[in-house]
Amino acid sequence: MPFFRDSDQFYAVAEDLLTRVQKEIPGASDSIAKSHLVIRLATVDPVTEFTLNGRKRPVETLYGPNRLRPTLNLELEADTLHQILLGELGLRRAVTSGRVTTRGPVLKLVALADLLHGGQKVYPQVLRDQGLLSDR
Repeated sequence: MPFFRDSDQFYAVAEDLLTRVQKEIPGASDSIAKSHLVIRLATVDPVTEFTLNGRKRPVETLYGPNRLRPTLNLELEADTLHQILLGELGLRRAVTSGRVTTRGPVLKLVALADLLHGGQKVYPQVLRDQGLLSDR
């Protein structure tokens, strides 16, 4: 059974996560902005997509389909992204194992590193605040 019950729940978590990262970890998206990348992440189970627009300052996040043409496109299961954000799976390993498929310059994935690391720091708290993760 997937971790996220539907796309609304996924988007609520993603928006909270990205808002907190921008607030609590200044500079987490600087490498995306410096590279001027447009990165689209599309998930399945549930089906979602969001785009990080590094052509805007601060980096703009668009939820759902949009007209921006991505420089780098990532497709993965929402559970794979969940595991990456929990630190249970590395992005490099997810890509090399085929759990994340990419279109575009795969070497540009390095621009996501700081944002992902920032996300890993606040993700468990986001899940707890939304009642999706209990304290252990």
